[in-house]
Amino acid sequence: MPATHLLHPDRIAVLDDPVDRDGVLAEAARLLTLDSAGDTAAIAECLRQRERLGSTAIGHGVAIPHGRCNTFDDARASFLRLREPTDFEAGDGTPVDLVFAMTVPRHFTQQHLQLLSELAETFADPGFRAALRAAPDADALRGVLQVRG
Repeated sequence: MPATHLLHPDRIAVLDDPVDRDGVLAEAARLLTLDSAGDTAAIAECLRQRERLGSTAIGHGVAIPHGRCNTFDDARASFLRLREPTDFEAGDGTPVDLVFAMTVPRHFTQQHLQLLSELAETFADPGFRAALRAAPDADALRGVLQVRG
């Protein structure tokens, strides 16, 4: 998967309990700051600010919440699969159950756009989406994401 190098294994999770879009963004932010001293609230707000500009759902139950903020010196990502899909106001009306959240430093403008393009292409693959949805737990998700890498 493009951007797999941004995904630390501990930043991949399955959310079992139903949660709204804001809750998804908060959990993504928590995962993004797991192995660092990053400010979870600041990351969550960065993701929310971008989401307010327009939905980051790309269709087929996939969202790529992202933001540019200087909390970290590098780009990083988290991946969540939601057992209960949630409304991200996707253009196709499909609730989201696959979430690849990403934050990049503000000066990563070109890299940010390139990563988003690669991710959109990757998640356009129906087989890849199906494999992610079929994975029974976070360990299996890691395997699917690594194989794609």
